Amino acid sequence: MALMPKRVKHRKSQRGRIKGNATRGNRVIYGEYGLQAVEGGWISAQTIEAGRIAAQQYVRGEGRLYIRIFPSKSVTSIPLETRMGKGKGEPDFWAAVVKPGTVLYEVAGISEAAAKICFARLAHKMPVRVRLVRREAI
Repeated sequence: MALMPKRVKHRKSQRGRIKGNATRGNRVIYGEYGLQAVEGGWISAQTIEAGRIAAQQYVRGEGRLYIRIFPSKSVTSIPLETRMGKGKGEPDFWAAVVKPGTVLYEVAGISEAAAKICFARLAHKMPVRVRLVRREAI
C-alpha cells in the first residue's frame, strides 16, 4: 500500500514553488550514509516505495534503512477528455516536496562500498539528481 497521510486539513493543495535550499532534514542523523537531493522536485509515494524495496533487497540482513521523507502533498488531476470547468479534480497521487539538500534515505550497519552500490540502485529510481553523503562528526 502506498504512503499517504491518515488525515489532511485540506484535501486539495495548491502547486506552490520550490525555492531555496533545505534548512531542516539536510543532515544524516540516523545512519552512517545518506542519499541527498541535489535539485528540488516532487517525489511520489510510489517512487518512495520503489526505492524502499530496491534498497531493502540489497541491505536485507546486515544493515538498516531509514526513509526521511513522507508524501504529504496531494496532486490532483482531471480525467482525460473532460470539458473545461467543473472544479479542480480529484487527488491523483501523493508526493513529498523535496528541496535541494534534503536527505531522502539513510543506511546504517553496512560498509561504504555497499552503501555506494545500494544508493546507486536508488538513484536510478529517483526523479531528482542525488548524491551520497557521510555522517558528520559533531
